[in-house]
Amino acid sequence: MFGIGMKERDAAEVTVPHIDPASFTALIDYLLCDKFDLGEEEGRAQRALDLRELAQMYQVPRLELLCAQALQESVAPATAVPLLEAAHTMGDGRLLAQCRRYVADHAAEVRASGGVEQLRDLGVAKGLLGDALDQVAELKGAMREADLEKVRAERA
Repeated sequence: MFGIGMKERDAAEVTVPHIDPASFTALIDYLLCDKFDLGEEEGRAQRALDLRELAQMYQVPRLELLCAQALQESVAPATAVPLLEAAHTMGDGRLLAQCRRYVADHAAEVRASGGVEQLRDLGVAKGLLGDALDQVAELKGAMREADLEKVRAERA
């Protein structure tokens, strides 16, 4: 973009919408020095999301993969819901599945961290509700099966 005759090559200023300067600096550091650094632990998931968006925008596939890996490693009680929504928006099936499983397996911790209050996307909320209903149905089925086994054992 800066060297093959595009308008950005001669522009005094290039506007990159919706991205903070630190993320753009991380992109430049990666391009110039092959340095991948998301900085401090706090805010790491958001920086990885922003940097991944830049990597997609500027077609840097290796950086995109590094960001995807960092996002998968960032799933925790406080980040699971925002990452779930981001994965839904980006169409990242792997991260989406990982976050859904994490929310299901760590529901109390996610709820205690304020994850439920962070939920903004109605489609994601419907998906989580569907997951919860599926789990209830599985538990009921397991309880029925256990009850049947108990009755069979008593008759024998």
